Amino acid sequence: MRWRVAALAGLLALGPFVGSLVATAGVLPEDRADVLYHYYDGGGVEIDGPSILVRKSVGQSVSLSGNFYIDSVSSASIDVITQASEYSEDRTETSLGVDYLRGDTIMGLAVTRSDEDDYDADTLNLGISQEIFGGLTTVTLGYTRGSDDVGKRGSDFSEEAGHWRYRLGLSQVVTRNLLVTFDYEAIADEGFLNNPYRRVRYLDPGNPLGFSYQDEVYPRTRDSNAVALRGRYFLPHRAAISGGYRYFDDSWGIDASTVEIGYTHPRGPFTYEIGYRYYTQNAADFYSDLFPFRDAQNFLARDKELSTFTSHSLRFGVGYEVPLDIGGFVERGAVNFIWDHIMFDYDDFRDVRAGGVPGTEPLYDFSADVLQLFFSAWF
Repeated sequence: MRWRVAALAGLLALGPFVGSLVATAGVLPEDRADVLYHYYDGGGVEIDGPSILVRKSVGQSVSLSGNFYIDSVSSASIDVITQASEYSEDRTETSLGVDYLRGDTIMGLAVTRSDEDDYDADTLNLGISQEIFGGLTTVTLGYTRGSDDVGKRGSDFSEEAGHWRYRLGLSQVVTRNLLVTFDYEAIADEGFLNNPYRRVRYLDPGNPLGFSYQDEVYPRTRDSNAVALRGRYFLPHRAAISGGYRYFDDSWGIDASTVEIGYTHPRGPFTYEIGYRYYTQNAADFYSDLFPFRDAQNFLARDKELSTFTSHSLRFGVGYEVPLDIGGFVERGAVNFIWDHIMFDYDDFRDVRAGGVPGTEPLYDFSADVLQLFFSAWF
């Protein structure tokens, strides 16, 4: 099922691979093919699978793209083993897109279909990007509409969820070496927004454990805002340093901050990359690790991703330019390997597997590794 851990792994795996719908105005994406294998292992969850992306121009003004992506998930996470049994499943995702160039403007359209045993999602992406001031400034606008069908294995449970995203971006060449970008995103979610398998726990003196479980209950709407400021400074010999800050808040009471720094260093046919990311957030208003009694409030959540927690991420990457010339069809290639190591620390989510007096169990923490190996060919 496509919940937060799977989404996190997919985001990390595809970040450098797919890119945004409209990345740069005035220039169509290059003709290329990418083959990716990604692997996530952390917190009792393993996710792996391939992804294939192909882009091809038609004439001087149109670029077509297609992406096929598979996730194989095996989960024995703390949520699963304390409330259910380990499971395995596959998710497939197919995307088709088109970019149209007119002058200094690029307009993009993409549709995505994702299928799982108990979760189907359809997404429409629209984007437009415009260069102004002689190409020193690029303005982008984006809109995403998502429609999900949520099910539950072994039952006739069926719910729907809708998602709307509105994006505004500004990219500015400040000096010949410094590029700064500003991004704003407004998100509206409506419908069934929680996990039908997850439950909360509450104190129950009649249970030998000292607590019992009941189903989560979430609000049917959620409004979110995110703003990010990022910069990239180019050094001699094609090296670069980068940094950024992102702030997020929503109507559920979550405030989150992300700080990122990175360094890229080419040397001959190789390119080396290192990076660090810090993330912190407070808990949602209706989250609790242990409620005082059953139906303690209108909304109830014990999703650890809605708790107070921090994470630290380290990234190491290496790329190699492959000298390819296949009959004039393939012009060049590249092989890239990236490893992300992520450490999660939760401030108010406890590991009930340790036993003991409810509410005094050790706080939960875990680490995860994300490996990416992808090959690119330009033609």
